[in-house]
Amino acid sequence: MTSIKMTVNGKSVEKEVADQTLLSEFLRENLRLTGTHVGCDTSQCGACTVHVNGKSVKSCTTLAVSLDGAEVTTIEGVANGELHPMQVAFNDNHGLQCGFCTPGMIMSGIDMVNRYKASGQELTSDAIRHELEGNICRCTGYHNIVKSIQDAAAKM
Repeated sequence: MTSIKMTVNGKSVEKEVADQTLLSEFLRENLRLTGTHVGCDTSQCGACTVHVNGKSVKSCTTLAVSLDGAEVTTIEGVANGELHPMQVAFNDNHGLQCGFCTPGMIMSGIDMVNRYKASGQELTSDAIRHELEGNICRCTGYHNIVKSIQDAAAKM
């Protein structure tokens, strides 16, 4: 067991965890933040995407002990009193169906928009589709997901 301390959704957390504990397990089982979904356990589907120090990370293949001192944001932490523009855009543009992949899509979308805005690059629909290759949705054809990210990008 290793003692780790990190900031999760703006709150300081200190816990003892087994060295092999994955971040997804730590968030879901230890902190009861169940918005981070686990779909594949192999980093293929993206349902477990969270932000670590402001960047998208697939939590199902990241060891919690490797993040001692890190700042982690989950889907539960992106809304500040009101929904994040990306969450609103997914709702307004019907960017979800069953909702299983949605937290990971939203977290990836936020990171994507932030990176593109910081670099001054245009976030085209082709760029969004390329960026989403690590996020699998089994319900949609991605059209409304792309539309949602474009809508949120205009408002972020």
